Amino acid sequence: MKKTKLILLGVITFLLAIVFACSKSDDDSSSSASVTTLVSGSAVFSSTATINVAYTGTATLPYTGGNGVSYSAGTAIASTGVTGLTATLTAGTLANGAGSLTYTITGTPASSGTASFVITFGGQTVTITLTVNSATTVDCSSETGVTKIVCLANAFLTTLTTTQQTSVVLTLNLSNAKRWSNLPCALSCRNGLLFSSLTSAQQTAALALIKAAAGTDSGEGYDEFSTIRTADDYLGTTASGYSSGNYVIAFLGTPSTTGKWMLQFGGHHYAQNITYDAGAVTSITPMHEAVEPAGSFTYSGTTYTSPLTSEQAAMANMLASFSTAELAAAKTSSTFSDCLMVPGSTTNTFPSTKLGIKVSELSTAAQAKVLAAMLPWINDVDAASAATFTTLYTNELANTYVTYASNNSGVSGSASSFLTANTDYVRIDGPSVWIEFICQSGVVLSGIHYHTVFRDHTRDYIGL
Repeated sequence: MKKTKLILLGVITFLLAIVFACSKSDDDSSSSASVTTLVSGSAVFSSTATINVAYTGTATLPYTGGNGVSYSAGTAIASTGVTGLTATLTAGTLANGAGSLTYTITGTPASSGTASFVITFGGQTVTITLTVNSATTVDCSSETGVTKIVCLANAFLTTLTTTQQTSVVLTLNLSNAKRWSNLPCALSCRNGLLFSSLTSAQQTAALALIKAAAGTDSGEGYDEFSTIRTADDYLGTTASGYSSGNYVIAFLGTPSTTGKWMLQFGGHHYAQNITYDAGAVTSITPMHEAVEPAGSFTYSGTTYTSPLTSEQAAMANMLASFSTAELAAAKTSSTFSDCLMVPGSTTNTFPSTKLGIKVSELSTAAQAKVLAAMLPWINDVDAASAATFTTLYTNELANTYVTYASNNSGVSGSASSFLTANTDYVRIDGPSVWIEFICQSGVVLSGIHYHTVFRDHTRDYIGL
């Protein structure tokens, strides 16, 4: 019995030792290490931190009354106030008297402000603090062209958390490049980050980038993108699933002036895919623009002109410039319910046979109208890139074809007689350029709404 009691006593003593060891502070890794004072007011950090930027540094914490004992490394102490950082004690030996402890600080601060760490060592507890600065402001105002676009892309990235950056910068491959849509399907059919998930500062940075990339022609480019987003807010007052917050932004590849990458932005009724390579724009397609309603609308007290007014007018003016004989040659008996080359209704294979009338067979005036009809789509990028693609398509104009369907009331010389009713359709199909415009019955609202698509036979998904 006495032997059994001794064994039980030994077990209890062992268990108590384990409990005592486990109950010690993570920082106080040696039971005999002690200090009289931790001087938190004299703690020195190697550098300040910046919101959403990965940080690695050290904090030196003075002490007095050290007892000369060695101590092992501690475990990570999470920051409070500003979260996302940890402080970890570095192993060392206490001085006999005054000295300093060293902590390694790592992580990515989730906000600006003060990150606090509660430090317990040698029987003493204090709090040390690290300043976390707001995002560094990147000034891109002196830059031009693609260099400015890359600068703005990187400025946007600096406003994002590490997690957001992982979501917005994706691999440049064909699968990701084809994730654009004309449907109100948010991220289920698109890449990147939703605008609704961005802070005000992040949205401002994203829109500054889009404005530079989409161009600033009045009524085109960025203006058009903004109004189409507002039209979705207008639809959202009537039906669920429509909102400017459901628009996205993504980078396929890392933005740079030397490598290859693609900028994607859009949502329901808008999709833009611009490819940059070695500091130049090499593709401005695929692109989709649409709007419901087709006419003007009022939202939050402001009346907006239809963002596709110029597209509809340019196509109608083109058809009206054809003679009666040219119209007859251009017309197809087929009927269309949507654009052929919009995801969801196509395998993304261009028709092998061109329909309609060859531009070289049109009058000189009508040929000029065909080129003019392309411009509202071409001009939805920065001015320098728009000029490059205008020249390219002009050089191919003679071998470009125009066809149209329905438009049963359309007559030569009357632009207002074209593109007014459901299934009215027109297509420009060149060696490179492909543009479709169709009138459809409203989905959410009564009346007509417009669908368009801009593609390129040789530059869609270029090199993928």
